[in-house]
Amino acid sequence: MRKPYIIIALIAALAFGAYLLSRDEPLYHTQSYVFGTLVDISIYDEDEERARSLSNHILQDFQSLHNRLHAWKPISENKPSELGQLNSTFESGRMLKNISPDLVGMLVNAKELSVKSHGLFNPAIGHLIGTWGFQRDEFSAVDINDRKIKKLVKSSPSMNDIVLENNTAYSKNSAVKLDLGGYAKGYALDLAANYLRKQHVNNALINIGGNIIAIGKHGDKPWRVGIQHPRAPTAIATIDLPDGWAIGTSGDYQRYFMLNGKRYCHIIDPRTGYPAQHTQSVTVLVPPQAANQSQAGVLSDVASKPIFIESPQNRSKAARELGIESFMVIDDQANIFVSTNMVKKLNWLSPNVKFTTLQ
Repeated sequence: MRKPYIIIALIAALAFGAYLLSRDEPLYHTQSYVFGTLVDISIYDEDEERARSLSNHILQDFQSLHNRLHAWKPISENKPSELGQLNSTFESGRMLKNISPDLVGMLVNAKELSVKSHGLFNPAIGHLIGTWGFQRDEFSAVDINDRKIKKLVKSSPSMNDIVLENNTAYSKNSAVKLDLGGYAKGYALDLAANYLRKQHVNNALINIGGNIIAIGKHGDKPWRVGIQHPRAPTAIATIDLPDGWAIGTSGDYQRYFMLNGKRYCHIIDPRTGYPAQHTQSVTVLVPPQAANQSQAGVLSDVASKPIFIESPQNRSKAARELGIESFMVIDDQANIFVSTNMVKKLNWLSPNVKFTTLQ
């Protein structure tokens, strides 16, 4: 069952990856499969051996992070992931000591973003995600248990239930189960970009399943990426990414199942407990952020979810709450809505595209 998913991820990555100009240019490119999706790393104008070494280091960091943050799969038999251990502690009402400092930082940051989104970004709803069948390697229709879903919603798990003190954590709500699937890819982008900059790499592009961050340029031009069409294996538009900018798309077209003619995707509205069904995709474009703020990679992963979930009349407000000025929404009727700041950045691949500008 994994091969079709890899093919879908490959199509998405090609559509939302770098548009490479020539095989003869000084570009090193490699791919791998981490975080349940395809990862592309492109490094421009570096010695091939050095570029390979740098890329391998990044992929090892990604795999380590993936193992540590896996919400439902243990690292090995009788050895839960670091996040799994934390979730077991929350469920039992105990405390977990000596949490890794970087995980503490992630949880603090995720809590801040959850508050800004008024709970629409909510990594604490892991039990709901599992109930809908999205904590497994392949996705097929599940029996929708309305009673269980209502009970989980009523238990109101949130990031504010988590208490962090001196690298010790506990939850005031045993219903909290963390799933950082909507955060980890963005965090990994920032991790990789910081590493490459420290290694004095001037030009690179990192793509984790459609979440992309740019360093420098592609030769004498900006890195150009494509935005995935939510209902076709092609790009709907391209966009140039300046140095330090990130872009991310949340869509209903990779992780979903069909039941009685309805599409149920992995993006769940914490208020109802059900997948959001009025949106096909949301793309956000994020400039470099101040050192004391959530970074561009993280925001490219997180910010698209609240906009995806929020009602049509409140999408712009949801974007503003997270500091997002450039975004595009494609709704369930294939209507396209583009923020004022995003309009001038898009290069449509069809001359007949119609869209509504959001103020």
